[in-house]
Amino acid sequence: MYAIIKTGGKQHRVSVGEILRVEKLGPTTGAFRFDEVLLVSKDGQVQIGSPIVANAHVEAEIIREARAKKIIIFKKKRRKGYHKKQGHRQYFTEVKITNIVA
Repeated sequence: MYAIIKTGGKQHRVSVGEILRVEKLGPTTGAFRFDEVLLVSKDGQVQIGSPIVANAHVEAEIIREARAKKIIIFKKKRRKGYHKKQGHRQYFTEVKITNIVA
């Protein structure tokens, strides 16, 4: 059994017991519920939403919030003496999928 959910502007294929990194969510601990379920596959039966599946949601438990590894943004214009170096660390929330309700 798996589902495709939409969160943080991205789509993720999830199944029960899976640990997933998503864009930062509001709460920091406890349970969370994803309501935007685009597709549910259960025992070979596939339900496709238009755009979301009615009465379906995915329950998850928030494990932790953290920041990803730093990426370096380096801009340069040749022969002009211009260069700029920036770093960025994106916030994320790690969740464990506990249940898929369809």
